[in-house]
Amino acid sequence: MDLVTPDLGLLFWTSLVFALLLIILAKFVWKPILSAVNEREQKISDSLELAEKTQAEMKALHAQNENLLKEARAERDLIVKDAKETATKMVEDSKNAAKEEAEKVMKSAREAINNEKAAAISELKNQVASFSIEIAEKIVRGELSNDDKQKALADQLAADVNLN
Repeated sequence: MDLVTPDLGLLFWTSLVFALLLIILAKFVWKPILSAVNEREQKISDSLELAEKTQAEMKALHAQNENLLKEARAERDLIVKDAKETATKMVEDSKNAAKEEAEKVMKSAREAINNEKAAAISELKNQVASFSIEIAEKIVRGELSNDDKQKALADQLAADVNLN
């Protein structure tokens, strides 16, 4: 039965460590991550809204071109041919302009995502380097805590200097 019921001391220390970990995560990790995710979500939703507006404008332009074609059919054959050529050219120009605008929006969104990714990687590298330096400092302090070890290191460095 002792294997199933935890000891009161173990329960206390486990709860304390968990609470400390939760506080550290809440203070230093969750806020930056949530803000970055929210910013990215906002940028993506703005890009999607812009794409939808561009698509609606393209549909409106297409509807206007169809009305021009209907009116042109009622006129003479020569005017009909000219109107069809003009409408086709306008549709192609509108499509090209809409495609270029959509490409620009997508390109800027990709660049923003890549920039955010690079910044996050850089920040992570800086943190890893800082942790590595702290660990190395603690190891060196432990190695040089004893006078005998310090003397041995000084003798070794002096021998290296003499050899060079």
